[in-house]
Amino acid sequence: MVIIIGFIIIMGGTIVGFMMAGGTIGLLIHPAEIVTIFGMLFGCAIIMAPISVLKGISNGLVNILKGAPYNKEDYEDLFKMMYELFQLGRRNGMIALEEHVMNPDGSSLFKKYDKFHSNQRAVDFFCDGLRPLVDGRLKPEQIGPLMDSGVKHIEHEKHAPVHVMHLVADSMPAFGIVAAVMGIINTMQYLNDTNKVGKMIAAALSGTFLGIFLSYGVINPLAVNLHFYNDGEATYLKVIKASVVAFALGLPPLVACEIGRREIEHRFQPSAGDLETMLKTAK
Repeated sequence: MVIIIGFIIIMGGTIVGFMMAGGTIGLLIHPAEIVTIFGMLFGCAIIMAPISVLKGISNGLVNILKGAPYNKEDYEDLFKMMYELFQLGRRNGMIALEEHVMNPDGSSLFKKYDKFHSNQRAVDFFCDGLRPLVDGRLKPEQIGPLMDSGVKHIEHEKHAPVHVMHLVADSMPAFGIVAAVMGIINTMQYLNDTNKVGKMIAAALSGTFLGIFLSYGVINPLAVNLHFYNDGEATYLKVIKASVVAFALGLPPLVACEIGRREIEHRFQPSAGDLETMLKTAK
């Protein structure tokens, strides 16, 4: 919703200002320039990025319309799940976690926390972190570097769509100039018709306007928003990593969750007291 409001303000300010200066909307709309600009935009993106990255862009644009990827309820669900699992491991030994981390889809404990259980990437990341500890392949102090590597890989994967969007945005002003030059070339054959020349030059310049507007008014702002959205997704995984590593090193479940709590950005972060109360009173 916030993104839509932002675009309304951008479009409204641009069009109203243009009309106040005596222009009309029709002067900005020229199909030939629009086809040229958008053709170069999509062609550039296809050349730059593999299909997986292009899908990441489209999925990301849909996701950012929904707002932040996680809210307080999502983190509450996560902490309750981790606390219960860590308590189970502390009471009955790491072997008690095997049925859950080895078969997360069938875990009765995970199914209790639907917000976490429905997040396949988070479930895989959580279980991949605990699995080597449960089956004894790694020592507790080796879990941290392993999970750090997983977070960095996911961050790199999420950065690619944002990077491509910035590159496309950087190209748009130049594409606008190309469209304008093409319009001027077409205009040169009508120099004897002054009325037609004026209209054709105006149409050509609308291509420059469109290229610059799309770059700085649409694509770059969306890329920045997607960057923040991806940071929110990475933060969720960092909370998991911090808590799992702390538990692996032998810290009590409550302390392990407290360490994870400190990774959350302030607007979603419960206080230490609220977290303790929430976990100790959870059924």
